[in-house]
Amino acid sequence: MDLATLKALKPTEYSEAADGYRSTSDMASAAKDRIENQIVVAMRNSLKGEAATAAIKQLGELGKNFHYIQVECGLVSTALEAFSYEVGAAKGKLDAALDGAQAAALTVHADGSVSYPAGGEKDADGKIPDGGTVNGLTDGTAAAIGRQAANFDPNPNHRLAQDYADQIAAALKEATEADEKWAPKLRALKADDDLTVSDSDWADASADTSGVKDAGKKYLDSLPQPPKDGSPEDNAEWWKGLSPEEQAAWVSTDPKAVGDLNGLPSAIRDEANRMVFDETRAQLRMELASIPTPPANEWTWISAGGYPSKVHTDEWMDWYRQYGDRSEQLKQTLTGMGYIQDRFDRTGEGGLPEAYLLGFDPTGLDDGKVILANGNPDEADHVAVYVPGTYSGLEKIGEGDDHGDIGRGETLWAESSKLAPGQNVSTITWLDYNAPDSIVPQASSGNYAEEGGPRLYDFLQGNRAAHEELSGNSAHTTVLGHSYGSTVVGVAAQSGSWNDPEAVDDYMFAGSPGVQADRAADLGVGADHVWAMGGPGDDQFVRQGGRLMGLGDNGTIPTDEWFGGNIMQSDSDGHSGFWDEGSQSLRNQGAVIAGKYHRVELE
Repeated sequence: MDLATLKALKPTEYSEAADGYRSTSDMASAAKDRIENQIVVAMRNSLKGEAATAAIKQLGELGKNFHYIQVECGLVSTALEAFSYEVGAAKGKLDAALDGAQAAALTVHADGSVSYPAGGEKDADGKIPDGGTVNGLTDGTAAAIGRQAANFDPNPNHRLAQDYADQIAAALKEATEADEKWAPKLRALKADDDLTVSDSDWADASADTSGVKDAGKKYLDSLPQPPKDGSPEDNAEWWKGLSPEEQAAWVSTDPKAVGDLNGLPSAIRDEANRMVFDETRAQLRMELASIPTPPANEWTWISAGGYPSKVHTDEWMDWYRQYGDRSEQLKQTLTGMGYIQDRFDRTGEGGLPEAYLLGFDPTGLDDGKVILANGNPDEADHVAVYVPGTYSGLEKIGEGDDHGDIGRGETLWAESSKLAPGQNVSTITWLDYNAPDSIVPQASSGNYAEEGGPRLYDFLQGNRAAHEELSGNSAHTTVLGHSYGSTVVGVAAQSGSWNDPEAVDDYMFAGSPGVQADRAADLGVGADHVWAMGGPGDDQFVRQGGRLMGLGDNGTIPTDEWFGGNIMQSDSDGHSGFWDEGSQSLRNQGAVIAGKYHRVELE
């Protein structure tokens, strides 16, 4: 970039262009939400038939297009802000050098060289040292030699001219580097010329995100940084203190970090995590598609001890050793992500509210991380957090006709909403711990709960902080643990410090093997706000097994009368029937979530 160009350049114009792209990103986001949460919902509830199904599918594709526009325009906005920041810094240095040169009566030429007049003390012949012209030097060694030569010159204007010439050259170099860096980045931020957002498009968006983040390091480092190991309150204050362009920069370039921060608004976390979700799914699909198809001749027969035996062929075993484990892992992860997408697509069915993805990591803590809300918890009058137990994981989170652990959150929403007319309810399925994968030895140990409980506690504090920031008060919050999930909840209830704000009003336990406490009063909400229920058969096995294994202090479990909490009536036929439609077990849970304690049937 030459002197005249940088001198005339107006960085604010690029910042204004960034504002335009950010507005476009916001409009695309609003259009996506309207399509998915209003138009499609209305059509699904009022129209039936093949034509309606096809139209809903096309609208779904249109929503994906708007989401892609949102992401890409957000990246363009941040890239332009970063360019404006970098070239603005270079222009600031140039302007300062030009002003200084002018004040010193030096002449700056179009090529950046600087002329200085004669000056200094007369020599023995009575002659004033001559003036001259110097060029700016940016190489460290050359610049040092140039300054040394200027220092030997008896004309003091020489050193001044060299200093300003060097400053001008450095500014031009910075501006040129910024231009050469950002021009190709911005050119790359474009979509294919079709109406389909493919996996390769989302993979490109992921690469674009990394590219803008790396190239924009100077700009991003200049922004207020998230509190290191901050509390949810610290995170909320940090976010609140950011300008709209700073918030947009964080979401577009580091959506995973934003989506993970407890205390941030749920709408922001959902936006960030959906970016991670779509980009990750595309990358995993493409990786799976790149794995060669296994050989068709999987089996062969051999003779073993005179008897025919069916075994895998050598060709198939070679494929399996190289690709088998990764292929299966990819399939399981994508299956779990399919369950999450299915929940997104079910918005409006039976009045089901918009889903909010408050946490997502396909590989986090081995089982994957999924925190999925029905309705915005920041706006809810009643919030329930459901924590699943042993065998839980991303690949199973929505399996079955009842939609698994995701479905249980939906069932709890529907039941409690019936008991809270005119009020907003949000139910959350929380899987952010490494759930045991076996009864013995894993679920017999409290280690998994000790690891996951503090993480649940932080999430609950973040949920409280976000709700208070948006609504000005706290929601009535219930935390429900099933099976080993109740042990995690028990640890969470006993985490934090005594002076932390209360984030929970009621604790419920279904089929609990123990909560690492022997008294309901130890959980911090008062024994009259602790609720438990059990069932026969395999549920008895789980609960009594937990007692023997020490998951409850002093051999005590929540369904013991001496634990001191409320023991609710249950008509579950076993360990997994607490959410059966129309059951007393479900009605009792709904009543607690809705704060209708008088509707709870106790033993």
